[in-house]
Amino acid sequence: MHKKTVSLCSILFLTLSLSACSGGGSDSPTPPASASATSAEGLWNGTTNSGRSVAGLVLHDGTYWFLYTLMGYPSVVAGVVQGNGSSQNGSLTSSNTKDFNLEGLGILDASINGSYVMKQSLNGTIVIANNGGQSTFTTTYNTDYDIPPNPALLTGTYTGSTATTGGVEAVTLTVSAPGTITGSSASLCSFTGSFAPRSSGNAYDVSITFAGGVCSNGTSTVTGVAFFDAGTKKLYSAGLNSGRTNGFVFIGTKP
Repeated sequence: MHKKTVSLCSILFLTLSLSACSGGGSDSPTPPASASATSAEGLWNGTTNSGRSVAGLVLHDGTYWFLYTLMGYPSVVAGVVQGNGSSQNGSLTSSNTKDFNLEGLGILDASINGSYVMKQSLNGTIVIANNGGQSTFTTTYNTDYDIPPNPALLTGTYTGSTATTGGVEAVTLTVSAPGTITGSSASLCSFTGSFAPRSSGNAYDVSITFAGGVCSNGTSTVTGVAFFDAGTKKLYSAGLNSGRTNGFVFIGTKP
């Protein structure tokens, strides 16, 4: 397998059919605030006009993270789209989109224009600035976003894989109370970080600082989001550096 084509079975930000975060336990915190009536906030799953599957989050502050697969191959991840947009009265626009393509095209500048019905549908068009290419997408709301996050469930040691601009490799990551992260990869790239539940929606803010050396991200700090599926004990996460020139996509499972 080419090092920049990522198997969905080994590395994925959000599964294309995210299951409910069941088994949260009786110590779940107060439910987060509901998505605004004038916002596209939520967890969305769908497809593109070119046969790709897509899944991702639009957060309360307008930041979005979407994963897409290879055309015709819904089990193989092809890239991540990230940016910050404005959603009001049924319209969504974003002019600072970055397409982190894992098919060998690198990092592409783009823009998004779309429409939404709160907690029902989110549809639009992404335009690639570098070559003028366009793709349309249609998605539906996933109610897993409305489940309260429970940080206590995340603690444990995860084994999985991560993808960066340097390729894909195995990673072991430990999440400890009160919200600390430590880990290392097969190439001995080590890192530390933190996580915290977001104030709105079933998602977590994540910050990771790399230790340099063999790390593709050097000594930079990357920030992003995470989702935990309590039913499968899987942690999904993605983050970017401040210049949005590198980052990571991670999936790991704990016992």
